[in-house]
Amino acid sequence: MKKFIACMLLSAMVCGAFASCGDKGESSKQEATTAPATEATTEAPSAEAITEPSAISAEDIDFEDTVVAQSGDAYLAIVDGQWWIQYWGGDDPTKDYLTYNAGVPTITGNGDYTVSVTADTKGFRYDTTGSPDDQYVPSGLQFMAVMIKDGEDKFPGAVITVNSVKVDGKELTLDGKPYTSSDDGHETRANLYNQWVSKDSIPKDARSADGKLYEGDGDSATAASFIGDYSPQAVNPDDFADGWTNVEVNFTISGIAE
Repeated sequence: MKKFIACMLLSAMVCGAFASCGDKGESSKQEATTAPATEATTEAPSAEAITEPSAISAEDIDFEDTVVAQSGDAYLAIVDGQWWIQYWGGDDPTKDYLTYNAGVPTITGNGDYTVSVTADTKGFRYDTTGSPDDQYVPSGLQFMAVMIKDGEDKFPGAVITVNSVKVDGKELTLDGKPYTSSDDGHETRANLYNQWVSKDSIPKDARSADGKLYEGDGDSATAASFIGDYSPQAVNPDDFADGWTNVEVNFTISGIAE
């Protein structure tokens, strides 16, 4: 795929047109045609800023491994402030720029795990600037969650307890505890920052190491006494505003039948 993209880039220089391509398991090359940055930047290239594609051949670059979450794997879903830099487990080559060297552990039972993403890779730099040497720095935060692919199917009742969140090595102070729930009945998640869910609209299936956040079923369900300790927006997006390169979340899995 890298060789094919390199050919497309060189062809674009000769013809004066831009080309892009992608394939499952590989990060997108749509942005590889942008002019290489001369310094680290946190602003996504605009159409007006695009002049000509990079002449650097992908064949000459030792790219890191791309990481795609498989069933039963945990990963860090994250979206930057511009809805450009994202990671959703590596399934979508047009979005998963952070697929290179992503920390994606396989859940094997109750215990401690770590998920992570990094922008400090040749693959990320090439995808975002057209050069493996020019650094684009993501900034801002629109969404963030620890996810387990097919977690509700494979580990029913499993609970994700977030122990720490680190950005570029600095541990963040959390505003409340993330709870465990599912949006689709298949993927298990612990929202770290979900701006579309408020403290007053925590889903009825929410659970934690303290127990279920709602007692009873349906409209008759009542909030548990400790529900106020939990939040879908435990992370403050201001901590991501000035740019970030490495994000790491340490968590504990409990509730899996042994």
